[in-house]
Amino acid sequence: MKVLVTGGAGYIGASVASACLDAGHTPIILDDLSAGVHAFTSGRQFFAGDVADGAVLAEVFAAHPDIAAVVHCAAQAVVPESVAHPLEYYHSNVAKTVELVEQVARHGCRRVLVSSSAAVYGPAAGPAVSESSPLAPASPYARSKVMVEQVLADAAAAGVLRAIALRYFNPIGADPKLRTGQQAREPGAVLGRLLAAQRGAGPFIIAGTDWPTRDGTGLRDYVHVWDVARAHVRALERFDDVPSRNGFVAVNIGTGAGTTVRELIRAFEAVTGEPLPVREGPRRPGDVAGAYARVDRADRLLHWHAQLSVSDGIRDTLSWRRVRDAVLNGARRGGAGAAKGA
Repeated sequence: MKVLVTGGAGYIGASVASACLDAGHTPIILDDLSAGVHAFTSGRQFFAGDVADGAVLAEVFAAHPDIAAVVHCAAQAVVPESVAHPLEYYHSNVAKTVELVEQVARHGCRRVLVSSSAAVYGPAAGPAVSESSPLAPASPYARSKVMVEQVLADAAAAGVLRAIALRYFNPIGADPKLRTGQQAREPGAVLGRLLAAQRGAGPFIIAGTDWPTRDGTGLRDYVHVWDVARAHVRALERFDDVPSRNGFVAVNIGTGAGTTVRELIRAFEAVTGEPLPVREGPRRPGDVAGAYARVDRADRLLHWHAQLSVSDGIRDTLSWRRVRDAVLNGARRGGAGAAKGA
């Protein structure tokens, strides 16, 4: 099938596009390159523009009237930034989604698969989070994701479209073929701190060892970005067979187990073959024990489950770091002028 991927030049969107290609589907990329990178559009049909720009979407559908579904990955996704600039986030993530849905429906496309987030559940939802767990978004970013889901649910109930929201947990890693990965030079959050400790920037600090988890340290559900991408492909392939309530359904995407901080450290040391300087510290304000995904629905509806391990995610992250600059420099040599897709 032919699929429009908004934000297809970003970390998640580009991974989804690669997975579509590998599965024999044709991704059409729409990205304004405000956060995405031109390198990730190489060899793919690409349109440069805003997801809410009706003229650009008309051009996309005029060139590709057989687009069967939209994968909506375009969004701003930095939590502290959303706190500082909430209106910008509501405009970009919510208002532009409304415009996108109106436009694609006008062009006859009525399947929308949206990248959502486990952030909709809030920081104290654990330990095992199912799709029926209470929604408690703790930031404007997370609230914008809840709003987008509600927009799609209401549109689906009105018969405008059918929609699936994939609520994925903590993506790590890179495309195993190293076509794409995180745009930033260093991975964020905990993997970035592990790499800093490995480089000699000081010990890795475990923030709290008295959490109610299996070893006392915090727990997160780190899911390989390639598994996340595969979940999008499975959802696309099974879209019309997925039962839903009034045309909308949300599905958790995670490992179903979670990884503690101590387990993550051991996995990192096993991949690198080096001991890591580690120090135990107190809990930080705002920290929570963490949670992992209940993934029964993904298994039942999408016939999907995570196949790659946390160690795979660490290994692919390190491999991507070694080739990242070459990939991006190659794109710059090619120039960013070829904005419109073939």
